[in-house]
Formats: sequence, structure tokens, C-alpha cells
Amino acid sequence: MGASSSTALARLGLPGQPRSTWLGVAALGLAAVALGAVAWRRGRLRRPRRLRQVGTVSKVWIYPIKSCKGVSVCETECTAMGLRCGKVRDRFWMVVKEDGHMVTARQEPRLVLVSITLENNYLTLEAPGMDQMVLPIKLPSSNKIYDCRLFGLDIKGRDCGDEVARWFTSYLKTEPYRLVQFDTSMKGRTTKKLYPSEDYLQKYEVAYPDCSPIHMISEASLVDLNTRLKKKVKMEYFRPNIVVSGCEAFEEDTWGELLIGDVEMKRVLSCPRCILTTVDPDTGIIDRKEPLETLKSYRQCDPSVKSLYQTAPLFGMYFSVERIGSLRVGDPVYQMVD
Repeated sequence: MGASSSTALARLGLPGQPRSTWLGVAALGLAAVALGAVAWRRGRLRRPRRLRQVGTVSKVWIYPIKSCKGVSVCETECTAMGLRCGKVRDRFWMVVKEDGHMVTARQEPRLVLVSITLENNYLTLEAPGMDQMVLPIKLPSSNKIYDCRLFGLDIKGRDCGDEVARWFTSYLKTEPYRLVQFDTSMKGRTTKKLYPSEDYLQKYEVAYPDCSPIHMISEASLVDLNTRLKKKVKMEYFRPNIVVSGCEAFEEDTWGELLIGDVEMKRVLSCPRCILTTVDPDTGIIDRKEPLETLKSYRQCDPSVKSLYQTAPLFGMYFSVERIGSLRVGDPVYQMVD
């Protein structure tokens, strides 16, 4: 789970040709002290750490529009605010009511049937019974900025126009809706606001994801869950960004800091599960029972963190991005160990 500051240290220039040997030594010494101070302030001075492979990336998903279908990609950039493929970022678009309140598949389950194709500077939206909708990624700066509400927190969003608003309204057939887009000039939701009582968490910002920039689950955890269900479910019920193979069930619960490709990530929290997991991604029908009830039977939190997770079962992990970079399907997943 948000977003971390850039890891690049400021480059310090050394003084010019010294007038004497002792001045040269002094200048180099002061430069070294200054460099150390900058590194300390930025929090990037590190001890060497061992890398232990714990798995392999088997799937990567970006979800451009919150609650709509994910887009499977082979390679992605990993920014401080989450995944990016070209000009498309993870959960940078969101359906809202006319008053700016968020709308997700919790309220409108059929949103999960809206598929998205990434093409050059456009998103192409498709949904059952609807004509294609082509949406430009870059919006006119004159478009209205909405004051939106996402899980009780304020955040901005630029209106995507009347045409796509009519498209979602016609598709969902319940009330008028708008589509908004976040851009990086706007203020994201911060860790302090997301978790005001958890002041030990690393600092990051997110746009429209629930809690953090990265959501990760292992294949083995899903296999374990399916052994307990009458009707098996697939990974799309849980909407992770990164799926990992080659590890034990729920081993991801223990991963603190990871290196994938050249991206460094740090564990934030476990992912507390809600009614959204009961929406069938193939039919858009909400069951309101499974797999949530089964998860509640064996994936409750430790009593020591009950105030944080309440009664929500835990499945998957949230991570922040500590060093930006890129990753791809097939990359080893390394745990960084002191």
C-alpha cells in the first residue's frame, strides 16, 4: 500500500583545483561529510543486504479505471504512485456520482465487466450491450475539476466529458454518473490520512487505489483458498497488481522488503477484504457471501492489530515503492535481508 519519495541522491560537485595539498584534503573531506549528510537526510544510506529469491512474477495487471477490468501487461514501470504502462497509470480514473462521491463495484457490480484496451493516446472501453467508447488520455485543461470523496477522504479529479459520462450512465442504468481522471499535479491521498493512527508507516501518496500503490498475492494463496471452497474462484476476484508463483501459501505475509527487476518495495499492511471479493468478474453478479465468508473462517488478523483490521479477513499484501524502476513477468522476486 503509497507513495515514497524519490531515491536519487543529489549530486554534489567537488571544489576546483586546490591551492595547496592541505586545502585539497580539507575540501575533499568537507565534500564527503556533505554527501553523507544529504544521504542521511534522504534516508537512502544503506548497508549491503543479501538477496533471497522467494518467487517469480507470473502476472502483472494494471487497472486504469477503478473497479473496471484489469489489463494484463508483460512489462511495466513502477512509479511512487503505482504501476504505469506508457501514459496509462493504475487506478487514475474513477466513476463518480454527480456530487463527486466514488462509485465502485461494491455499489455497481457490473463495472467489473467494462474492459479496457490501451491504444496510443486513447483508452477504448467496451461493455455488454454497449458500443465502444474511445476516451482520450490527455484531457483539455478547461475540463471541470471535481471535488471527489473516496472512502471519506477528499481528492480531486478532472472531468472526462459528457460523452463518456452518458456512456457509463446508459450502461449502469441507475443514476447519472461522471468519469474523472487524476493527474500528478493534484494532491494524492497520503498515508497520514489513510491511516491516521498508524504513524509508524512509511510515507506515500495514492490516487484512486484503496490503500497503497502496489497490491500483491501469491498463486499458492489462491490455491489454498480454493481447497476450502465449493465453487472455485480465480485471481481476478481479488484484483492484484502483481501475482507471484513459486512460494508457499501466504508466504507473502512475511515479506518485508522486496527487489523485483530494479524496483524496491516495502510492505505496508495486509489487504483487508470486503464485499467486493464476492463480485463475479465474469458475470458482474454480486454474491455477498463467497469467497468472503470462507476467508473470514481462517484468515482473521492477530488480536494485537484488531483495531486496524476489525473483522475483515486478510488476503494479499500492500506494498509501497521505495525505488522506482521497471519490472516484468518472469522477474525473480527477491526478499532483501540484512
